[in-house]
Amino acid sequence: QVQLVESGGGLVQPGGSLRLSCAASGINFSLYVMGWYRQAPGKQRELVAIITSGKSTNYADSVEGRFTISRDNAENTVYLQMNSLKPEDTAVYYCNVQHVRGFPTYWGQGIQVTVSP
Repeated sequence: QVQLVESGGGLVQPGGSLRLSCAASGINFSLYVMGWYRQAPGKQRELVAIITSGKSTNYADSVEGRFTISRDNAENTVYLQMNSLKPEDTAVYYCNVQHVRGFPTYWGQGIQVTVSP
């Protein structure tokens, strides 16, 4: 059974930082591309960042230079370090894993990040 357990969300002031974690179990972690997505109220879910098993990364333009995605293959965990947070970063953040073949893909339950004074 595949499980993705997210942690690290919460309330932070603008300019602050948070670090999200997603611990995966039930998969061969090294065969999966890991990603973070987010969904703000009334908006579609969007890609935030992805990282391959070889640790190549890609970021949404809106977070480039502020967020850093990383992975620990030994701990089956992917991280999202979020710095210089803005109110528009407020959303539910979802961990995603996708096999290198393109399927299957799995989602975490989502974790709230709120950036507010």
